[in-house]
Amino acid sequence: MSKDKTDDKIIGFLRDDARESFVEIGKKLKLSESAVRRRVKNLLGSGVIEKFTVEMGESNTTSAIVLISVDSATDTSKVSTKLTKLEAVKTVYEITGQYDISVIIRAGNITEINICIDELRKIQGVIDTNTVIILRTIR
Repeated sequence: MSKDKTDDKIIGFLRDDARESFVEIGKKLKLSESAVRRRVKNLLGSGVIEKFTVEMGESNTTSAIVLISVDSATDTSKVSTKLTKLEAVKTVYEITGQYDISVIIRAGNITEINICIDELRKIQGVIDTNTVIILRTIR
């Protein structure tokens, strides 16, 4: 399935507020509720949209930055793709320097952060990690 500009707009609305009703999205796009529902169903079926999630506010979570070294014989992008599948991983960056990948993890507590770190260390090609717990975000 190829997506069009209308699908992109629907995805944008859902990114901003996944709870927005298909009726409201339809009004904004001058489409019927059933047309929006059908498009979302197609986006789900084709894998363009994988899932709808709930993100906790930062004040209710613990965050960490994990720097990861990848074995030189391993394709870094394959490791990055596997990292995106871990539940607590929110962002994956391929970087330059001493480490190959930087990951932002967000979880309910330190125990869940440790579980995620244990999972990512098991990914084939990961040879070293350095974890930094985020104490406070300043905006």
